Amino acid sequence: MTASREAILETVSAYVRLVADGTTDELMDLFAEGATVEDPIGSEVRTTRAAIREFYATLEGLEQTAELSVVKIADGQAAFLFELVTHIGETAYTIAPIDVMTFNEDGKITSMRAFWSDADAHIGSKSA
Repeated sequence: MTASREAILETVSAYVRLVADGTTDELMDLFAEGATVEDPIGSEVRTTRAAIREFYATLEGLEQTAELSVVKIADGQAAFLFELVTHIGETAYTIAPIDVMTFNEDGKITSMRAFWSDADAHIGSKSA
């Protein structure tokens, strides 16, 4: 049995919000045991909770905003576009990845793959 569309949408929405301003522990609560993370595509796949925790810990404490744009959900999977803006001083670094996730029956993330590259990053002023 797969998770409901509502449960998956709730997890995706929480993920985007927590990537911007959550704690590592809050993000880790969204992942099932045995989950994998490949961010960005082509990088080493993180296959342990310790490796996934280390990856998301780099985001904690950054001044960031995120906005979920488009979400498509089918058969226990989701693909979604969101924009993440990281503010450092007067500079804003923006990426808009497309993430693809799979979920268990409880709506926990079993895999996450982020489609983006350095060429997709935009640098501008914080006020822009």
